[in-house]
Amino acid sequence: YRRMLEFCAQQNIPHEVCGKVVVAVNDAQVPQLDELERRGHANGLSQIRRLSPQEIKEREPHCTGIAGLYVPYTGIVDYAVVCEAMRNRVESLGGHVSLGQFVTGITELSAAARVDTRSNEFVAKHVVTCGGLQSDRLARHTIEGLDLRILPFRGEYFVLRESAKRLVRNLIYPVPNPAFPFLGVHFTRMIDGSVECGPNAVLAFAREGYEKTTFKTRDLLETLAWPGFRRVAARYWRTGLGEYRRSFSKRAFVRALQVLVPEVVEDDLIAAPAGVRAQACDNRGNLLDDFALRESTRVTHVCNAPSPAATASLAIGEYIATRVGTRLSE
Repeated sequence: YRRMLEFCAQQNIPHEVCGKVVVAVNDAQVPQLDELERRGHANGLSQIRRLSPQEIKEREPHCTGIAGLYVPYTGIVDYAVVCEAMRNRVESLGGHVSLGQFVTGITELSAAARVDTRSNEFVAKHVVTCGGLQSDRLARHTIEGLDLRILPFRGEYFVLRESAKRLVRNLIYPVPNPAFPFLGVHFTRMIDGSVECGPNAVLAFAREGYEKTTFKTRDLLETLAWPGFRRVAARYWRTGLGEYRRSFSKRAFVRALQVLVPEVVEDDLIAAPAGVRAQACDNRGNLLDDFALRESTRVTHVCNAPSPAATASLAIGEYIATRVGTRLSE
């Protein structure tokens, strides 16, 4: 977090530490809010504090809840701008960024590893992969019997019309379900002043299934064949049906938003581009909610990097670089 703030400041990247409010809307969520507060303090977030219903209104006048947690550390930035700055930094240090490379193989040699693509060959003493939606496929090149699979979940968004942006000052989040790794629909003010609403979380029928109609047979068959997916489906089928209902019914999506901000109506929402989450699932049906590295002799695979991986990316990169350096010196 601190490293990212420093990087944005050094690179003159527009950003803002605006804080967020996590809101409990019923009595059943209060113990979960208590646990969030406890974990926050345990991790050194000394400035988080509880909010009464009136204090929630003071920070977010159009939000309704019975208790809240204010997290002043939360910030916003255009991460595409961050990525471009990282690329420029790599190139200024003599590195090279090759885009559009389709990996066809990764081979471990006696003192190096080789990455083959459709147009190039790259050789290095050690290779680190971080392939997002393709991370498990990259890992299977060097790890036999990989114990996880990527399940693609599409997250669909709306943005508030200009006339409705007044309903949200900063970020409004629900209390997360501890049994499910997705945050639930929430409100996020972006660095350009727009306000995003969402996402839901529906199984995509392709790894890059950014549209409802996108379908890829290989991707879907891999998902359905994974034992862990069948266990996930058996465990969360009710939740899944609710997510699909919100996907195909704007009215249902709005009802989920109204739990936090009752004044939102259907006409306030404009459809926005969707994202696809690369969710790692083990063969027992556990949806992994933490970072997952898998290593072979000459390759380190980042197989799962959930939120806040973007915020912590510089620290994560430093950790992996140190780990690889130690292995190379052995």
